[in-house]
Amino acid sequence: MKSSKPSRNILLGITGGIAAYKCPDLVRRLREQGAQVHVVMTRGAREFITEQTLQAVSGLPVRSELWDHAAEAAMGHIELARWADEILIAPATADFIAQLAHGLAGDLLSTLCLATQAPVSIAPAMNQAMWAHPATQANVELLKRRGVRVLGPAAGEQACGDVGLGRMLEPLELAGYMLPVQRTDLLAGVKALVTAGPTRERIDPVRFITNRSSGKMGFAVAEALYAAGAEVVLVSGPVHLMTPAGIERMNVESAADMLAAVQSRIGDAQILVATAAVSDYCAANVASRKIKKSAASLSLELARTPDILATISANEKRPFLVGFAAETDDVERNALVKLAGKRLDMIAANKVGDGLAFDKDDNALTVYWNGGRQELCLCSKRDLAGQLVQLIAERYRATQSASA
Repeated sequence: MKSSKPSRNILLGITGGIAAYKCPDLVRRLREQGAQVHVVMTRGAREFITEQTLQAVSGLPVRSELWDHAAEAAMGHIELARWADEILIAPATADFIAQLAHGLAGDLLSTLCLATQAPVSIAPAMNQAMWAHPATQANVELLKRRGVRVLGPAAGEQACGDVGLGRMLEPLELAGYMLPVQRTDLLAGVKALVTAGPTRERIDPVRFITNRSSGKMGFAVAEALYAAGAEVVLVSGPVHLMTPAGIERMNVESAADMLAAVQSRIGDAQILVATAAVSDYCAANVASRKIKKSAASLSLELARTPDILATISANEKRPFLVGFAAETDDVERNALVKLAGKRLDMIAANKVGDGLAFDKDDNALTVYWNGGRQELCLCSKRDLAGQLVQLIAERYRATQSASA
């Protein structure tokens, strides 16, 4: 189904990185949200993906050569530069970033970037060592100072086998940044607080206890609340995700840090959605120096971390509380125990492990409240967050009406 959002003309520049294989999906995601997409490829990009594939998904001719006599008879590169409302380079290789930073115009795509007055965004994608290289970092900083928006990169396993920063953001994320959320008045006037991501509990100056939460679900919920008209504060543990537009972000590390941040803003909030995977335990005694590998084994004494939801729930004046329960077994029973034990208004439960939920772009939830439940089937976390916020809004308004 086509979007009813106002059309945007997005020129997608694809350079020669392995992440180019994601670009047909990126084109599809942009078109789903109402954009027209014109693709321009470098010669390197054509080594990874074909023009025919991109033309099929975009519905428009693909350009790759500056010296295209048919197109350039009418100064086609200038027409493209004027046509674009925005330009997105994805993937943006280290080589192309260097060209852009130094104003080179040796091919069609780099020429367009110099000729356009439209905003330019880049989605870097490269080996983690190339991303960390001082030359690349200097080029990126130069582009930022000139107003180029840098989307990512993300961290994770790379095609070369390395692990680290350098992965291109996923198509759904990029589409979200390129096409701003169209807001409704579903939760207009409501202030919402969202917790997301993992926490880190230090063992010594270089080690910590954490979990596999990527933060994607929490960030999607924050974006969906904003789209519903709410004013949103996002309290996030350590993740490599960009802050959704329009949302205030507070970065924290430990469970204690997250509780302090939540308490500092909870007085203004009508809704708290606690998606964060907060560590249940921390080191009882944090070493001031790195623990050396000397003994054959090592025992750590662990202490309970503060329970954020239980603490907020105990407040005399408390917001509408939505918790999350990620369980490997007995999902419903554990969720209902948490719903009652922490006096929550709603809880969203899901099964994790065996390749489910963590590090994935999709998820499924079962949402429970006193006397009710609803299944939210497997879909992208962004779509799932929209369904969840719709349900939160319904239950929140119902409780407001009941207490009026």
